[in-house]
Amino acid sequence: MAGTTHREGLPEYEPRLQLGQQLALVREADSVYDDWAVRVLTTGIDSFWLGYLPEGRNETVARLLDAGYPLSARLTHKAWEDDWLHLEIEVLLNTPSA
Repeated sequence: MAGTTHREGLPEYEPRLQLGQQLALVREADSVYDDWAVRVLTTGIDSFWLGYLPEGRNETVARLLDAGYPLSARLTHKAWEDDWLHLEIEVLLNTPSA
C-alpha cells in the first residue's frame, strides 16, 4: 500500500491490525494526485484510513469500483520498514450468497 508514512496515528493503530482482517476500498475519483485513487480503510464503526492502493496498480480496482462491483480487501501481511508500515492486501470480489 502507498501513503502509510503520511497517516497520522497509524503507529498507534497498527497493533490493532490483524492478518486476515477485512478492509474496505473506497474510490476517490476527485483526487488531484491520482486519477485512479482508491483509499483502504478498516471496517466497522471506528474505521481507520490506512492509505491508498499504489499508483500503477490501482486502475483495474478503481474501474471495477466505478462500475459498481462489490469489492473488499483482506490484510495479508504487515511489517515496519523504518518509519513506513508495509501493508499487503488481497482484493476480493464479493459474490452474493446462494
